[in-house]
Amino acid sequence: MCGIVGAVASRNITPILVAGLQRLEYRGYDSCGVAVHADGELRRARSVHRVAELTREVTHSGLAGTTGIAHTRWATHGAPAVANAHPHFSRERIALVHNGIIENHEALRAELMAQGYAFASQTDTEVIVHLVDHHYDGDLFAAVQAACARLLGAYAIAAFCRDEPHRVVGARFGSPLVVGVGHGENFLASDAMALVGVTDQIIYLEEGDVVDLQIGRVWIADREGRDVTAARPVHTVHAHSGAAELGPYRHYMQKEIFEQPRAIADTLQGIEAIVPEIFGAKAGAVFAEIDSVLILACGTSYYSGATARYWLESIARIPCTVEVASEYRYRDSIANARTLVVTISQSGETADTLAALRHARTLGHRHTLTICNVATSAMVRECELACITRAGVEIGVASTKAFTTQLTALFLLTLTLARLRGHLDAAQESAHLRSLRHLPVALGSVLALEPQIIAWAERFARHENALFLGRGPHYPIALEGALKLKEISYIHAEAYPAGELKHGPLALVTAAMPVVVVAPNDALIEKLKSNLQEVRARGGELFVFADADSKITASDGVHVIRLPEHYGVLSPILHVVPLQLLAYHTATARGTDVDKPRNLAKSVTVE
Repeated sequence: MCGIVGAVASRNITPILVAGLQRLEYRGYDSCGVAVHADGELRRARSVHRVAELTREVTHSGLAGTTGIAHTRWATHGAPAVANAHPHFSRERIALVHNGIIENHEALRAELMAQGYAFASQTDTEVIVHLVDHHYDGDLFAAVQAACARLLGAYAIAAFCRDEPHRVVGARFGSPLVVGVGHGENFLASDAMALVGVTDQIIYLEEGDVVDLQIGRVWIADREGRDVTAARPVHTVHAHSGAAELGPYRHYMQKEIFEQPRAIADTLQGIEAIVPEIFGAKAGAVFAEIDSVLILACGTSYYSGATARYWLESIARIPCTVEVASEYRYRDSIANARTLVVTISQSGETADTLAALRHARTLGHRHTLTICNVATSAMVRECELACITRAGVEIGVASTKAFTTQLTALFLLTLTLARLRGHLDAAQESAHLRSLRHLPVALGSVLALEPQIIAWAERFARHENALFLGRGPHYPIALEGALKLKEISYIHAEAYPAGELKHGPLALVTAAMPVVVVAPNDALIEKLKSNLQEVRARGGELFVFADADSKITASDGVHVIRLPEHYGVLSPILHVVPLQLLAYHTATARGTDVDKPRNLAKSVTVE
């Protein structure tokens, strides 16, 4: 989602700010801007185009300074427009950027207008910059503290003042913000990735922190104003700058689809046996106390949890509930202190999932585990246990390798709980580990189907609607396939359990509605074949991803691509990959912006 970069130095920091924005482009945005302190005044450049266009504008205008802030915006309040782009100014004195949503912005706006402040944008952010200006009396840090005390909602803020050169003040509540510590210079960012090549010394701010950055000083106060600088340790973070290199691929999404064999191999690295310590030193004691699992996640991560529910209940024999995190905390639910709450998030900063985690704890859930791709994220810091997937940086907005590594981690959790509960003997454990280790090779064989999938994609590109079907643990895979197609090709797609066709979706089936079917050779294959006949009887055109031995044959109106092998309980991990490729190549055929689909952001850090 929105990205922040800030810097205080003795050198011109404009190139650092712009380069930081480029590294944050993967988060998704629809406008961008940069502001610096130059010759005793505030100067800025803003654009509703890509950061590359902003870079050209900055270069052309000669924008330079030793103190500044920059931002990529994903629109919430107000359409994408230059007037709504950050940084925002107040009385040409305060400059400010903001991630998040301010819930009481309307009341504050009315109050500030009554005091004579004029608003130039539709954003809630402009309320903050005017509020900081209203409280400013020569000390920017105190003004930001006073302004934050009035805000309701979520925010990460970076601000500087015309009258205080070489000072940037940041604050966070409900939205991530980190400090980069340099030699005679210091930095702010919403993601450590923005500071690759600048510094690897990172401080993670906690909820309610306000930070004062000067050339030779970093000082942090908590929400009560107490000095907590010593309590916020400096971490050495080695970000993966090489991941931003596209190499021979057309888009990052394609690159990340093909990185999945390596990502899964890396996630499994060092695992020689199924032991609780995979999830943390305290995992054995925690797992011994639980009698059920509650999974909280959003979007693609939710579908990984929905798939894992089948594994947890059939293999580990433990009750499992999967909840959409954005809904969970807004309904009355019954807590069970012996439930393991599992959150799933690529970034570890997903606002709805973090809020759901915190809500679960207030209800009395004591045991928490996160499956996450970022070891330093808020989710990891707030959960009792963690399993860090090793997908590496995922730049494409539509998740691919994060999803399959999440499934891999969830299968490890399933096996661990099954073993502790007496439902997994040594022979079964050994067989499952062999299957896991073979996954990268099996995925490589699936990726080799790309030319056949490209031919399908060219036909799909002409349609505006599609239906996806699956059964059992492959129903969530069908949901994920439909989501991918929607996200990047803008084709309306829905997924249903194949057994539900007669209960409504069959009314949609015509020759103009392509129907994608996930058809592994499992216990439900004969039932699924009957569902396929129902589609063909209504003139529907079928596109079936089948296993080699499923005995589904191609015919008029039935197109079949065969995966090289049936992979048993791990089949969902293999079957999602051709769906990713279908979505990707359909989107390229339609000429959409694959890596940055409209209206979407990589990391959803606001509710």
